[in-house]
Amino acid sequence: MTTPLLQGFPPVVDDAARLLILGSFPSVQSLAERQYYANPRNAFWPMMAELFGIDTGLAYESRLAALQSHGIALWDVVDKCLRVGSADAKIDRKCLVVNDFGWLFGRYPTISTVCFNGQTAATLFRRLVSIDRALTYHLLPSSSPARAMRPGEKLAAWRLIAQS
Repeated sequence: MTTPLLQGFPPVVDDAARLLILGSFPSVQSLAERQYYANPRNAFWPMMAELFGIDTGLAYESRLAALQSHGIALWDVVDKCLRVGSADAKIDRKCLVVNDFGWLFGRYPTISTVCFNGQTAATLFRRLVSIDRALTYHLLPSSSPARAMRPGEKLAAWRLIAQS
């Protein structure tokens, strides 16, 4: 019996999106809760609170709507994969399936900037995705708790999205 592939999430995007934040693949906790960045130790939502005033106590759907009101879309590079645990290093590169970025950028032409939430997202995108459109790319430190940085450094790097 083969192990079924884990399935990621659909994009959080609308016609006003101008910036896309791309992660690699949801964590075990995010998959279980069906929410992007569900781990309370992940810095993503606290950084969005600091940068855009999004209340981290809001219901998930309200946080997504608040993010979209700032022209920000979310998605992951990987659509399906095999992985044990949450570490990006554990993604089985032989059987992963990437998301359909041709569709995404064709359907949402206002997206002009892609910000990678960590090195793995950037590496997978650059190796596996071909886009026939000029986009601006930025590599940000992963919001994951596994990416340790001095207090304030991660947020300082992520300030770029509030200025894009």
